[in-house]
Amino acid sequence: MKHHYLPKPSAAFIAASWAALLLGAAAYLLGLWNAEMQLNEKGYYFTLLLFGLFSSVSLQKSVRDKLEGIKVTAIYFSLSWFSLAAAIALLAIGLFNASLALSEKGFYGMAFCLSLFAAVSVQKNTRDLAYFNQEDEGSSSESQPDEVA
Repeated sequence: MKHHYLPKPSAAFIAASWAALLLGAAAYLLGLWNAEMQLNEKGYYFTLLLFGLFSSVSLQKSVRDKLEGIKVTAIYFSLSWFSLAAAIALLAIGLFNASLALSEKGFYGMAFCLSLFAAVSVQKNTRDLAYFNQEDEGSSSESQPDEVA
């Protein structure tokens, strides 16, 4: 039984989500690669990107699980929110205190936000497609007669 409230993601939306994720992360990383900052600063910003991507996907999964009636503990749900807020706050604090041009700070902030948003979209598409693939497998196995050994 397919739910009417869950439309199957279009190929265009899937492609746009992946393109945004790759573009945002690649731009952010290319900016870091070419930046004239110490290696420990580059490591800080790289780690923030990884932490932000993971926490945004984790939060999206927690929210989706709750919507679908899958139990999510309050501590995990709270930690997911806290992790995402911490990643964004740490980036903002780092950029505020960085000796970068204002345009560079804006570039890193926007590439970071694009990456986080796109990661949520890619996770949503992945989950939606898994749901529809499960539905298709269930309906195709029900319609085919069992083989006799």
